[in-house]
Amino acid sequence: MKKNLLTVGFLSLSLAMSAQALHVDNGGNFYVGEYALVYNGGGIQTKGNGTIDVHGNLMVVGQSTDVVRTLDVTGTTDRTEGNNIILRVNYPTLVTTTSYGQLYIDGIPQSNITAIVDKEYKTVKHGTYQQMALPFYEKPMASLNSELGKTFTNVRRSQNEILIWDNDHVEADNYSTSSSTLKSTTYYMLGTKNFNSAVPVVGDVYTLRGVPFANGVSETLLGAGAGVDFGPLGNNRNSYVEKYNTYLQDAWDYQLAASGASPYSVPTYGKNIYQYGNPYFTNLDFKFIGRVENGAVTDGNNLNDVQGIRIGSGGVVSDSSGATWSINANIISFTNDGFPNMPAGDVDAAIRPMEVVAIKMRNNNAENNGNRTLNFDGLRRFNPGSRSNIDSYDPTAAKMASGNTLKQLGVIALDAEGNEMSRAYYVVYANATTGHSSKPTTQVTLGSQNIIGTYEEDPVNGGIDNNLKDSYWLYINEANEKDFFGKAVPLMLYNKDIKSLKFEIRENAELIDKGQHALSTGIGFYYKDANGEIKEASQNGIIPVTGDKYSLYYGKTTSSLGTDNVVKPSRTRVVYNPNTDGFFVRFDPQWKRADVQVYDMSGKLILSNKNVETGSDYNLKLSKQNSAYVVTALSETGEKFSTKIIR
Repeated sequence: MKKNLLTVGFLSLSLAMSAQALHVDNGGNFYVGEYALVYNGGGIQTKGNGTIDVHGNLMVVGQSTDVVRTLDVTGTTDRTEGNNIILRVNYPTLVTTTSYGQLYIDGIPQSNITAIVDKEYKTVKHGTYQQMALPFYEKPMASLNSELGKTFTNVRRSQNEILIWDNDHVEADNYSTSSSTLKSTTYYMLGTKNFNSAVPVVGDVYTLRGVPFANGVSETLLGAGAGVDFGPLGNNRNSYVEKYNTYLQDAWDYQLAASGASPYSVPTYGKNIYQYGNPYFTNLDFKFIGRVENGAVTDGNNLNDVQGIRIGSGGVVSDSSGATWSINANIISFTNDGFPNMPAGDVDAAIRPMEVVAIKMRNNNAENNGNRTLNFDGLRRFNPGSRSNIDSYDPTAAKMASGNTLKQLGVIALDAEGNEMSRAYYVVYANATTGHSSKPTTQVTLGSQNIIGTYEEDPVNGGIDNNLKDSYWLYINEANEKDFFGKAVPLMLYNKDIKSLKFEIRENAELIDKGQHALSTGIGFYYKDANGEIKEASQNGIIPVTGDKYSLYYGKTTSSLGTDNVVKPSRTRVVYNPNTDGFFVRFDPQWKRADVQVYDMSGKLILSNKNVETGSDYNLKLSKQNSAYVVTALSETGEKFSTKIIR
């Protein structure tokens, strides 16, 4: 098919072409409109300044003899300047709420893919290091200097360097600026000093250029951290002499430690985590990688030992010493204990082109029938949201009335304008674990910077577990739908700008109908508001915030227990500082002054300080010898915090 000296546009329709090359000649323009889908059963090529301008979706399915190339005006040599195949950002003045052009290539070998593709790029800044994929085959890293408007160097911790994540050794390796891109799934971290991915230096978008990768990408998820000893407190150092506890995060296994114990006492903490970049110019949907979906078409994955997924990176923060960690990423957990692997949490999240993902496995067991191999091809998807499980469904069929489903209540904090500020989840299912557990569940912990979350429940009576309220709080909280029926999970709010709460309800990861309360069992979620009234939670329901303590229930409670008479836990925390091998108190933002005391385990007072300023961290100057202490802090209003620490 030859298109010469004219423009062919496909605005919002589907077009299928027969098995031949799509050729755009010098001066020609092939335009794929936003949301349009163009399917070509063959290769694609341009000549001279001919362009394929992709605002929608271009699907190229060929065979071993087909090509994807951009030729010079003579038609005999590859053209490498770019501006031929362009994947657009459709609303370039926006940052996140925009559609974009996507390119799907299948069946064509890498040796036959030589085209230079222009990928427009604009996204939120991740903080000190931009977490990203570079889906370009053998692209020189030095080309990023001009494309991103800054000069990258090889100086570590300068925030000018390029890093790549090493799954096996659990560290970020320096990557030379004189090298080229590695394998397609490499996870890159680019220093953001004098670089903001949301604010291009020139124009409204950045443009990165290179040769796309061929399909057929897979990774075997084995060995991450298997040979690494983090040390009992994470104090051991990687090959760059950096302590593991300055950057290592594991929101899934953090709460498995005994009360007062280091998370590094959990054998799997920080291990079996695999971080990858998106190798393709399409979205990737990881929702059902833990099971074989119903229906004829599946994603080709069955990672039945998957524990969780972090979608994207959220924000990335570094302190003055170089310690770096992520915050506010989207998190998915998977059910356990023989229950069919169902995702919980931020299940409707896919990653976009040039974005990244982290996958946590429960163990490092040997592969069995492909259950450790992640096939990326079947994850490709033009739609930015996750797909359904392809269940046949009507009001009377496939409702699984036995109750053997994962039921999820999302509580979304909204500001005065109705914008989302944060969220938290409560999930129940038949095999779920109520209360604290030393084995992995769907639970995921929160950091002290979060503003809404739940606390570990008392497994017998419901309400808050006072033994654990100062140890951790939860982004995803799990309870057994039978033994915790009608009992309270405590939900707390820590920001005065939260003006309303919105409910999002799912069953087996699928949204129920708007306004619906009852799930397949005929039972639904409830909440107790700040006035003590128990009410139904319904899909998309929004309630005004009248207090900062709520209770969540699966099944209507017959008990008066909840958060009514519970003192909301303080956000004051004792934090370990790996750079000084010491501990400090980080105070609740609402505190103004505090009295701090430290006792040894015999009850002897060993440190006391009155009227401590709470605007900054308070250093606990404790002996470096192995011991245990009880730390208490009392605010000017009488609010008390107490916790045990173990060196």
